[in-house]
Amino acid sequence: MHSQAPALPLNERALLYTLAAIQFTHIVDFMVMMPLGPEFTRLFAISDSQFGLLVSAYTLAAGTSGVVASFFVDRFERKRLLLWMYALFALATLACGLSTTYGLLMTARLAAGLFGGVMGALVQTIVADAVPFERRGRAMGIVMSAFSLATVAGVPASLWLATHFGWHASFIAIALASFGIAAVGLRTLPRLDAHLRSGRAANVGADIVTVLRDPGHWRAFAFTALLMSTGFTTIPFLTIYMTSNLGLSQAQVPLVYLAGGIATFFSARAIGAMADRWGKVPVFRVVALVAMVVLLVFTHLPPVPLWVLISVTTLFFVFVSGRMVPGMALITGASAPAVRGTFMSLNGTVQSAAMGIASMAGGMVIGRDANGQLTGYHYNGWIAVALSLLALWWVGRLKVRAAPRPVGGPLAAARGK
Repeated sequence: MHSQAPALPLNERALLYTLAAIQFTHIVDFMVMMPLGPEFTRLFAISDSQFGLLVSAYTLAAGTSGVVASFFVDRFERKRLLLWMYALFALATLACGLSTTYGLLMTARLAAGLFGGVMGALVQTIVADAVPFERRGRAMGIVMSAFSLATVAGVPASLWLATHFGWHASFIAIALASFGIAAVGLRTLPRLDAHLRSGRAANVGADIVTVLRDPGHWRAFAFTALLMSTGFTTIPFLTIYMTSNLGLSQAQVPLVYLAGGIATFFSARAIGAMADRWGKVPVFRVVALVAMVVLLVFTHLPPVPLWVLISVTTLFFVFVSGRMVPGMALITGASAPAVRGTFMSLNGTVQSAAMGIASMAGGMVIGRDANGQLTGYHYNGWIAVALSLLALWWVGRLKVRAAPRPVGGPLAAARGK
């Protein structure tokens, strides 16, 4: 019988809300590009494919940054490195807002992706370093709720700024918010340097060798690939399917994301608490099983009333994204603290690669008929279910390395210095 998960200590909450705020600006910066597409193609006189390259450049740079960061990330104290990466990300985002040509904007987006990729891996690394494994489900739920808040508030606010003050204002506002959050982080983030005292070799490549020689890390990388592939065989085509096949108008699209964002803001925390109370693996399997049903229902859905469609898509957001809460808690526990930053950086590269490959494969399956409707999307649902079944089996092969912690956790130790 599992006891109820203990509440998060106040200092941990300050840490986690700061990390969630950092993730919030990072996610909004990425997401706001897509609805601004028509304006960019008009202002810069670029094609749809050139705009697609502008969007994918961010993900490509973020994936590349994981490999680059793996050479140095565990050689620095966590707080200092995160805030430096965050400041550079904010400067790159500001450069996006000040760009006047397609070439300048492309350069700025590459820089934002490069620093944002390192930053995202560091956020997950800090959660694993600072929060004991038995509370890490709730911690991940708090940090990952940033995606929901970005969907509900961040992107709409950015688009409002773009409508009233021009697209530049969206990126400038994100940059200014990032600088403000970094200033708060100076106070709320503790110094985390236990990994520097592990006595390992000083060779820059030693950490990568250590990570890549461990079979447990490869099992975690494979699990990450399965998690991301399950979602991204279907997620990139959600809006296209709803508007072309299910009768949803473009004006009604925000309602779908608003309902999904509000629901996942609460469900991510609830799933995290359940994972801490009943175990990460069992909760992952239950959520993933429900997600499989929802995936099949949505990808086979005929035209239905709006309230039915929003109900199904909200369940889609809750359970497909909900798998990530216990999943990421397990992944962060797969590495020893001394090389966790290197491991999470490489894991970020695996995430980006899996997202890109799954999206490309999903795009190859679907097509258009003579009426402009999407064809073959139901096959994407079956592919997602097959990948999810594989993940259900594979999650049992993960090994969690929960290192012993001092009484009160590392945050208490940090305060005592």
